[in-house]
Amino acid sequence: MKIKFCGAAQTVTGSQHLIEINGKQILLDCGMFQGKREESFKMNRQFIYDPAEIHCVVLSHAHIDHAGNLPTLFAKGFRGSVYSTPATRDLCSIMLLDSAYIQQKDIEFVNKRRGKKGLPLFNPLYTVEDSKGVIGLFKAISYGQKFIIDGLGENISVTFYDAGHILGSSQILLEVNNNGKTLRFGYTGDIGRKHLPILKDPAFMGNVNYIVSESTYGGILHEGAETIESTLAFTLKEAFSAGGKIIVPSFSVGRTQELIYEISKLTSKGTIPSIPVYVDSPLSVNATEVFKMHPECFDDETYELIAKGVNIFGLENVKYIKDVNDSKKLNDIKGTCMIISASGMCEAGRILHHLANNIEDPRNTIMIIGYMAENTLGRELIKASDKRGYRLKIFGDSYTVKAKIKVLNAFSAHADNNELVEYFLQFDKSMLKKIFLVHGEPAQQENLKTNLTNTGFSNILIPARGDEYSFEFELI
Repeated sequence: MKIKFCGAAQTVTGSQHLIEINGKQILLDCGMFQGKREESFKMNRQFIYDPAEIHCVVLSHAHIDHAGNLPTLFAKGFRGSVYSTPATRDLCSIMLLDSAYIQQKDIEFVNKRRGKKGLPLFNPLYTVEDSKGVIGLFKAISYGQKFIIDGLGENISVTFYDAGHILGSSQILLEVNNNGKTLRFGYTGDIGRKHLPILKDPAFMGNVNYIVSESTYGGILHEGAETIESTLAFTLKEAFSAGGKIIVPSFSVGRTQELIYEISKLTSKGTIPSIPVYVDSPLSVNATEVFKMHPECFDDETYELIAKGVNIFGLENVKYIKDVNDSKKLNDIKGTCMIISASGMCEAGRILHHLANNIEDPRNTIMIIGYMAENTLGRELIKASDKRGYRLKIFGDSYTVKAKIKVLNAFSAHADNNELVEYFLQFDKSMLKKIFLVHGEPAQQENLKTNLTNTGFSNILIPARGDEYSFEFELI
């Protein structure tokens, strides 16, 4: 058995980890790389394995950086099964179609400009038909239910454990039995935080021999998740007093629903005034409906609010927008309102238009509530938060940032450094033979490696893209 790291290796996006066992190839996640346009174009189109030879995909969750390149895999010949939790399947069924549609619309917009300049035209990464094709390959398995991958025999099993990151997110436990010995291999996907809105806390998968772990916030500490309500209330009151719009780039799945949940709580308590809130993302609208279908993922507090009659996904002041013409009308609104739109890293979709129309008005506030990878427009916005006259480009045009930039790290759905260390302290160090850190920028990975070493862990590796490692069988 061996593993090859094909994505999210010394970077955050594009998770893809290839396991070879008994002559079969299992792909853990198939995420889209997000960053510099030219680099992303190349990374997302050129796999370092043959997609037609992949036996199956085991998917941790539905975020685009973990699932977003599945249609490209399909377009290049993959026809195996995609195993996921039911909620992940349902989210992917809308997210992958939405991703294809957004790409096609963004390409049309960009190509109009390129055509006028006589520049070569672009093609979308994949089509709606590719998305439909791979959605038809999904097989849904509930948390805690051990299952056998078709065609790999009874000695290889997989179990999903709740990762507490987004709806349906899972940690993956792969168990391989060989001559009376068992190899237990873990993959964290993205680890969530305790006390996040709506979702249950991360579960424990049990002891493992080897583990591939995310390291997004190694060396970085968040505000406690329990401070989300107070931090949001303070930020909104400050923004209300300025009299402008509040523009929120947000991931359509998870973060948007959590934000609406918190706004609904604050409004129902009278902590903040009721202002118009527009969720301008067709995907967010559909994803919210998927959330309503999966209460098995909810925590006790969410159940209690539902029992009290609180509409956790929006009071009367929350309007969900699908039609593009209604989206354009938001530009004409006068006075204070909030516009929540995708994509979360500001790389595509309607948020780009809202930023372009509002970023140069000092009355407005841009509220950052999610992770922004290197070389994304979202990261540029964070850089602008403490600088005057910062300039950035949207759709190729230059803008001066005059709106206030507010970063709320308490909303992060990723475990911070201390939470990751706490997560690892659940494992028996004598059984854990090797730790692979992925899904993190190099500085954060080195920080987490140091902090884990200081707590007694050893054999911690930070693989580069293309690196391969073999595993030995150990009896647990």
